[in-house]
Amino acid sequence: MSVLLQRPGAVEGTGPDAGVAAHYGHPSREQRLLAEGLAVVDLSHRGVVTVTGPDRLSWLHSLTTQHLLALAPGAGVETLVLSPKGHVEHALHVVDDGETTWVTTEPGAAAAVTGWLDSMRFMLRVEVTDVSPEHAVLGEPVARPGAAGEPPTWVDPWPGPVGDTFCYGPQGQDHPAAGRAWRELIVPRGRLEAAVGDRPLAGTWAAEALRVHAWRPRAGVDTDHRSIPHELDWLRTAVHLDKGCYRGQETVARVKNLGRPPRRVVFLHLDGSGHVLPEPGTELVPVDGGRPVGRLTSVARHHEDGPIALALVKYTTDPGAVLLAGDVSAAQTPIVPPSTERPAARPRIPRA
Repeated sequence: MSVLLQRPGAVEGTGPDAGVAAHYGHPSREQRLLAEGLAVVDLSHRGVVTVTGPDRLSWLHSLTTQHLLALAPGAGVETLVLSPKGHVEHALHVVDDGETTWVTTEPGAAAAVTGWLDSMRFMLRVEVTDVSPEHAVLGEPVARPGAAGEPPTWVDPWPGPVGDTFCYGPQGQDHPAAGRAWRELIVPRGRLEAAVGDRPLAGTWAAEALRVHAWRPRAGVDTDHRSIPHELDWLRTAVHLDKGCYRGQETVARVKNLGRPPRRVVFLHLDGSGHVLPEPGTELVPVDGGRPVGRLTSVARHHEDGPIALALVKYTTDPGAVLLAGDVSAAQTPIVPPSTERPAARPRIPRA
């Protein structure tokens, strides 16, 4: 449990965000401050794993979806661990400081990530350690330098005892996260309060609202055992399509080149006239009736746009259709664009 839960007004989160504050008494104000880059959010429930040794980057490159061979010190990336059949098992945030590769994971996943990586070492010169008990994570959104239309560039490192890791910042100026990046500061747990200093704290309630508003998926929240990267827009940020072989690559290439994913993530504006929002997991049906076409995965209240959500729907769902989540109407914005072309051959997605 985070030491920052002792701050005045702190209310502990639930579910995957238990152990850190959901808010500190003023969730809307906290979200505005976080969006403006004036606050910091406690992510000390995230796992932290280190990989050391001269083969660390080439080894991780061979195991995960991202191109890591030329990863510069201080530049962070997202990468995925896939099953042999191409399903998402873990989403990792990676940064290398020139001597050690630092990996942060979803809460509770560090032990599984460490165990799997350790089993894949063979004769390579690498060492994998779960350092979650000794290190904590803080996060904040930051402006990314670069002129409009240019590809995103990495943010300058946030001064700290370790460094920062880039979590999201999709390319394409039509994307709501364009021009912004999210970074994580990894600090010794004993220095967590000192690292926060006098900056305002925001809770995960605020951070999750900004994540949903930025169309960014979260492993274990917007994914299930059947999820493949194409469905969640991870081809844009976490998968390098021109790299060599890695576990699950066959499914990635087959779906990308021959067909379309079974599902796709969409952003939803929810009707905010009621006092209660639908829960994640609520089925979505067309407003004019019919069978369910998907389900909500993340639900939040944005400080400007009001109730919003992410959902997974069938790939063939009409992007212009108004959907119902219970008795709440939802208007879609496609994230993974639905194709109007029929694929030459629909790929078979292996079952888990």
